[in-house]
Amino acid sequence: MTLAHSLDQHTEVINKVEHTLLNDEKLQGIFELQQQAFAQQPYASYEQRKQHLLTLQQMLVEHQDDIAQAISRDFSNRSVDETRLFEIMTSLNGIKHSLKHLKQWMKPSKRDIGILFQPASGYVMYQPVGVVGIVVPWNYPLFLALGPLAQALAAGNHVMLKMSEYTPEFSALFKKLIAEKYPQSHVNVITGDAQIAQQFTKLPFDHLLFTGATAIAPHVLHAAADNLTPVTLELGGKSPVIVAVDADLKESARRLAFGKTMNAGQTCVAPDYAFVHESQQETFIQAYFEALRGFYPNSIQQNADYTAIVNERQFERLKHYLSDAKVKGASIFNDDILNDERRMAHSIVTNVSDDMLLMQNEIFGPILPLKTYTHIDEVIAYINAHERPLALYYFGYNKIEQQKVLYATHSGGVCLNETLMTAGMEDMPFGGIGASGMGHYHGHEGFKTFSHAKSVFVRPKFSLMKLIYPPYGTWIQQFIYRMFIR
Repeated sequence: MTLAHSLDQHTEVINKVEHTLLNDEKLQGIFELQQQAFAQQPYASYEQRKQHLLTLQQMLVEHQDDIAQAISRDFSNRSVDETRLFEIMTSLNGIKHSLKHLKQWMKPSKRDIGILFQPASGYVMYQPVGVVGIVVPWNYPLFLALGPLAQALAAGNHVMLKMSEYTPEFSALFKKLIAEKYPQSHVNVITGDAQIAQQFTKLPFDHLLFTGATAIAPHVLHAAADNLTPVTLELGGKSPVIVAVDADLKESARRLAFGKTMNAGQTCVAPDYAFVHESQQETFIQAYFEALRGFYPNSIQQNADYTAIVNERQFERLKHYLSDAKVKGASIFNDDILNDERRMAHSIVTNVSDDMLLMQNEIFGPILPLKTYTHIDEVIAYINAHERPLALYYFGYNKIEQQKVLYATHSGGVCLNETLMTAGMEDMPFGGIGASGMGHYHGHEGFKTFSHAKSVFVRPKFSLMKLIYPPYGTWIQQFIYRMFIR
C-alpha cells in the first residue's frame, strides 16, 4: 500500500480522533512542551538553524510527488505542475534564500552612538522570540506553511502550525512528514476543524501569523490581544487591475488571464477585478478568452491542468455571485459553468455595480468583473474609495502614469505589467495594509518578524557620565548645554 493510498483511507479517521483529543488542555500541553524546550536553549546556533532548514529542504525534495498528489485529491483536481511551480519550487527557493543569507542576518547590527553618550558602543542583536504559531489556509497549503515555518526556524524559534480542515489529505501527510523530521517540542502540526483553530489562536504565542479571510482576522486579533501576542495578518481583498490605454492588450490579457487562472483564481493576490478603457472593452474580452483557449485547448472538464474549486461550499458561493450579478443587470461572458468535479469555466462580467456581491467580496475564483473608464483619475478615485488591497496590477508603459498610480494609491504590493509575482519574491517583503493585512514576512523581513531586535548599549570602564550627575548647575554642565542646545 502506498503512502498516498494509506492516507486517503485514514484521513477522515485521523481528523475525528484529533478533534476528540485536541481539547484546550492538550493544545496547552503541546505549547508548554515547546516553551520548555525553548527555555533550555533560547538561542540556537547558526549551525543548528542551518540544519533545521536543510532538514526541511530534504523533506520537501523527497516527498514532492506525494505532496502534489495529496493536494490534488483535496481539490478533486489540482494541476500537479501548478503545485510544483508555485508551491514546491517557491518553497525550496525560500529555504535556499534563508540558507544563503542566514549567517549575515544573525550578525549584530552596529548602531551609531551620539557624542553626548561617548565613550560607548551600541548594536542590535536579533533574538528568537520563542514559540511561534502559524495558521495555514487551504488555497496554498504547502507554500503558506513552509514559507513562514522556514523563516521562523531561521530566526531560531519553535513552531506550532494549524492546518486547514479543507485540505485533510495534505494536512495529514504534512503532519506525518514533520513528525518524522522534528521532535514535537520543536515543530508540531495541528489538524482539525474551526473549533480547534479558535483554541489554537488563544494560546499565548510569542508571535502569531494568520493567513486567511479578512472577516476572520478581527477574531484572531481579539484572541491574541488577551495574551498581548504580536500578530502578523496576511489577508486578501479585492486586488484591482488597471489596463492603460497604451498597454499591449493581447499581452496584457494573457498575463492577466494567467494570474486569474492560477489555482482557478483561488489565490490571495489573484487579480480580482479589472479596469479597461471604454474604447477597448470588447477587444480586451476577445483577447482574454483567446488567451484562455491557448492555456486550455481541450475541454476543461477533461483537462488535468485545470484546477477545480476546493469544495462544494466554495463552488456554490461562486455560482451565487454570478446569479446575483445577472439579476442586478450584469452581462456574463463564459463557456457555461461545468459541474463535473467542481471545474468552473472562467467568466468575465461587465456592467457591474457595487451592490453586486462579486464587487463587495473577494471573489477567490475564476470570475473577472470588468469596469470601464475614460480617465485614469476615475480609476484612482475608485480604488482609493475602497479598502486597501493586498496587490495592485498596472499594465501599460507610460512612466508618468505608472508613477502617478504608485504614489496616489495604497496596496500591499504592486506589479507593473505582471500579476501575482509579489507573493513569490523571497527578497521582497510580502504583506498587506489596512483590511488586507498587517506586518510582513519573506526573506530578511520574515527573519526580523520572528525575531526580537534587542538594543545593546556597551559602556567601557572609563566614563564621562559622572560629569552630568547631580548636583546640577556646574560650569561643565553649562558648557555641555551650550554645545548641544543651539
